Amino acid sequence: MTWTLAARAEKMNPSAIREILKVTERPDVISLAGGLPSPKTFPVSEFAAACAEVLATDGQAALQYAASEGYAPLRQAVAGMLPWDVDPAQVLITTGSQQGLDLIAKVLLDPGSKVLVETPTYLGALQAFSPMEPQAVSVASDHEGVLADDLRSKAKDARFIYLLPNFQNPTGHTMSEARRAAVSAVAAEAGLPIVEDNPYGELWFDQPPPAPLTARNPEGGIYLGSFSKVLAPGLRLGFLVAPKAIFPKLLQAKQAVDLHTPIFTQRMVTAVMKDGFLDRHVPTIRALYRQQRDAMVAALRRELRGLDVEFNVPAGGMFLWLRLPEGIDTTALLARAVERHVAFVPGAPFYAGEPDVRTLRLSFVTATPEQIATAVAALADAVREALGRK
Repeated sequence: MTWTLAARAEKMNPSAIREILKVTERPDVISLAGGLPSPKTFPVSEFAAACAEVLATDGQAALQYAASEGYAPLRQAVAGMLPWDVDPAQVLITTGSQQGLDLIAKVLLDPGSKVLVETPTYLGALQAFSPMEPQAVSVASDHEGVLADDLRSKAKDARFIYLLPNFQNPTGHTMSEARRAAVSAVAAEAGLPIVEDNPYGELWFDQPPPAPLTARNPEGGIYLGSFSKVLAPGLRLGFLVAPKAIFPKLLQAKQAVDLHTPIFTQRMVTAVMKDGFLDRHVPTIRALYRQQRDAMVAALRRELRGLDVEFNVPAGGMFLWLRLPEGIDTTALLARAVERHVAFVPGAPFYAGEPDVRTLRLSFVTATPEQIATAVAALADAVREALGRK
């Protein structure tokens, strides 16, 4: 039997992170790699109660097919959570926000069409876009986000720019208020739609991030959100908010994929959230993650002293970004680290253009402070060996 693959299948590649996670299944490896929320934050008892409630009050409907747009009370709740005027009719419930990226790619991208991304950007977005065979173009970025002047020079004929302005994956950077204003102005001037991905925005440590880009020009943006980081990723529940001009096509794309996101999950989440649960629950996640971030920053400062390593101190989210000295390729370094029972994600897969092979991403939210200290010491030992300073 000969199977002939579609041309788009050649564009599909395995997730570098998912491949690394196979290594982390070893019980002797401390993983600073995967972007997994801490299971300590999962509200298991609340979901047990919600499950019983949903089955008892309307179990037959909860187990039936449902509307592709999503459960109406949940769409209403999402609209009410957002800091600008959103019609619930513009909210599409998705099977994780990753599905939202897939739908956007199918509706807005053709082979060869130009899509703009940050430098670096979320690997999962590049994966979602690539089967549509676009030309992904990197826009120069710094710790405040994409540079407005470079965006202006590349905006012509681009279908959209994809941005993660809050505690970005992979860098942990947050776009400043001034940069948001500048980027929004350039996008409006160029007629460039913005796809704004915000899975981490509620995970701030000291103060909330500035207002979403979409709030500044709702007709010029699609906004993506997720319940994975504030409730549990196993729910596979996300949402997008789209202008009415584009919403029907996104809905049609979803109907072709899965008919609808599981209605039982939607009803459970609605039941959990109905009494302001997120307002009580999310601060406990912030407190835990801040403690773990502080442990990682302290360990990095202690263990990497004198090694000329650059890293940021994120104001929220789950990730921290390192840039190692000249001559180190973090893909090769990973093998040395795993020998020392620690794993991270090399930075190269996060680049749409020429990668900076000296970069790597660390996640600080699933390891304990003690594990973080051990893992960072092992990572520093691997870096010293790579530099010949053993």
